[in-house]
Amino acid sequence: MGGGLADTARSQTESAALEGVYDYRSSPLVEPDWRRFPGWRDVTETEWTDPQWQRAHCVKNAKGLRAVVGDLLDEEFYEDWERDRLHRATMSVLLPPQMINTMAPEAPAARPGELTKAFHDDPVRRYMLPVFSDRHPRWPSHPMASRDSLHEQDMWVVEGLTHRYPTKVLAELLSTCPQYCGHCTRMDLVGNSTPQVTKNRLLLKPADRAERILEHLRASPGIRDVVVSGGDLANLPWPKLEGFVDGLLDIDAIRDIRLASKALIGLPQYWSSGPVLKGVERLARKARSRGVRIALHTHANAAQQVTPAVARAAWDLLGAGLHDVRNQGVLMRGVNDSAHDLLDLCFALADHAGITPYYFYMCDMIPNAEHWRVPLHRAQLIQRQIMGYLPGFATPRIVCDVPMAGKRWVDQTDSYDRELGVSHWSKSYLTPLEAADPDAHSGSYHYYDPIDTLPLSGQRWWRETVGDTEGTVAQP
Repeated sequence: MGGGLADTARSQTESAALEGVYDYRSSPLVEPDWRRFPGWRDVTETEWTDPQWQRAHCVKNAKGLRAVVGDLLDEEFYEDWERDRLHRATMSVLLPPQMINTMAPEAPAARPGELTKAFHDDPVRRYMLPVFSDRHPRWPSHPMASRDSLHEQDMWVVEGLTHRYPTKVLAELLSTCPQYCGHCTRMDLVGNSTPQVTKNRLLLKPADRAERILEHLRASPGIRDVVVSGGDLANLPWPKLEGFVDGLLDIDAIRDIRLASKALIGLPQYWSSGPVLKGVERLARKARSRGVRIALHTHANAAQQVTPAVARAAWDLLGAGLHDVRNQGVLMRGVNDSAHDLLDLCFALADHAGITPYYFYMCDMIPNAEHWRVPLHRAQLIQRQIMGYLPGFATPRIVCDVPMAGKRWVDQTDSYDRELGVSHWSKSYLTPLEAADPDAHSGSYHYYDPIDTLPLSGQRWWRETVGDTEGTVAQP
């Protein structure tokens, strides 16, 4: 069953013309007025720009959201949200005021319930504050989904250090963030446990974990590139982060350091604070003296998230000496799954914030993420549609992070069965996890489209194969 390479050819012959003509206009960024919400009516600009005020006033539950929006959302929304928390959510809720303020920024909000529809339909709400009705009723999870879908913990060489690629590693220094994203690829480890997910925990003390990571890197001259992540680095006290990065800069082999923080979008007040910028300046001077590039990678998925506060923080970081600030978004249904959406976002980033559009990932195959995931053929089409509008260096690549195979451009699939939604991929290197496997050199790796996007025959195959229960099935 399935069309294999024939379906890949069919995908490539589909019209790559943009739906309608994309008309470029450089629109100024807008900081929505937080005083439109009843709970923030008396919040001053001094308070709003204080990162500690932002952290102290994060929304964590329905009570917190009610305190902000009052009766502008109806009871049905809160019931929908609570049902999701109890039955579907893999991440707890933690939303800084900055993040909430970008939701439904232009919606009227004067009468009880008036905000509900705009809030429910808003792209930032859709991925930062999921509700039960968002999820697919039959396939909330793909049968092939798994908690650590990219096997990052399997590839730890010491706790928190994933060695997945030949010359680069991922250092996970902590497991908390200033904001939690429902689609988090590290939902197995990051954040608080939910009714659905008892999280794994880092066992070492943070200082011991950081030192063991540095010890491994000092003994590994083949590693030149370190992504420093978590969790979110904005939750690591700056002196500890600066000390770790300073230690990386003392290792001769390391040439690229990438700091990962969605908080540039959700809590830009932190990254533009004086102590942090002074620390960035110190690290940047040392990096330049060694010929090392330090960049910050952030995560915006919708143009409305790029506000003047975000732009100020990004330009401040570049002014302090960072080599680059780049965006790694996620391609998500109902959020940014059109060429227009992505181009709007990329121009906002590049034109006004100095942030380079870098990657848009296919959403990873974690539990309860099917309503966010986009089929591969749709991603391939969008990639073709956005070509030619942005400068080449600022044209993002849409990539599929294939379990065990790593990041692959969406057009690099070896074969693609559109009927069953199964794509096959290969790679030219082995992870340490595969090194002892004699069959790994000829291995084929798989990614799966959301079942509800398949033709009826493909949906029927999965129903017959899986039955009425969700679980792992044999690879088709």
